[in-house]
Amino acid sequence: MTLTVGSETGEIFEQIRMPTTTPEEMLPLVVDYFRGQNIYALGIACFGPLDLKPDSPSYGYITTTPKPGWSDCPILPVLRSGLGIPTAIDTDVNAAALAEHRLGAGRGFDNMMYVTVSSGIGGGLIIGGQPVHGCMHPEVGHILIQPHPQDPVPQGFCPYHPSCLEGLADQHAMEKRWELPLAEIPAGHPAWEIEAHYLSQLCMDTLMMVSAERIILGGSVMQQETLLPMVRLQTQKLLNGYIASDRVLRHMDDIIVAPGLGEDSIAVGALLLAAEVA
Repeated sequence: MTLTVGSETGEIFEQIRMPTTTPEEMLPLVVDYFRGQNIYALGIACFGPLDLKPDSPSYGYITTTPKPGWSDCPILPVLRSGLGIPTAIDTDVNAAALAEHRLGAGRGFDNMMYVTVSSGIGGGLIIGGQPVHGCMHPEVGHILIQPHPQDPVPQGFCPYHPSCLEGLADQHAMEKRWELPLAEIPAGHPAWEIEAHYLSQLCMDTLMMVSAERIILGGSVMQQETLLPMVRLQTQKLLNGYIASDRVLRHMDDIIVAPGLGEDSIAVGALLLAAEVA
């Protein structure tokens, strides 16, 4: 968990990180920390799934997360009542998408997606310049994916859905499949070709479904510098010339990109959420 103090324009003044344990242990520490910071609004950029329906009795709750101990956690009510200040909440990836759209690699593009490929996979979608909500919020980590023919575990590791993107391609899936820590999987390992196979399907589907002008791929798995070019190439092959756009046909490196804000996308997004309710 990362706690950030900053300005309404996204400037970070102070930041601390602490291991995520249980709500009973963590939320009082969060309240104590921010009480000492003289802040006047709070933005919560949280892992999901979340209930983001303002008229719901469980608005601001974490719902069916696989993270032990966090299901049905009333994170927004607890922090809002504990601090007594205006408080906003959205998914961590929607917050990151908002930050990248306004201040990072998504500037100038009204239709875009930010995806984090880390211990889970999540995506924040901006359409018409606004984060998408609806029945819930985008859960791109759980779209169904065609397994790679050489994947030794084609059903993946998700407890909810066989062969979904997160279960096949997040950091835990890679480490379990290859029995290696992520940092020890070398650049030439077949793991990366399989990973690109999965992420390129996400990119193709995003281009087809929402006509995204930019797709931003971040997170720990994307730190392997050979992976992004592989995803672009495989996305191009999957599209097979179907989208008759010069950018898609000739400039995929201008569509599928790394975050402009680096590792700060989520934190900056939380500051922007706070600014909206201040």
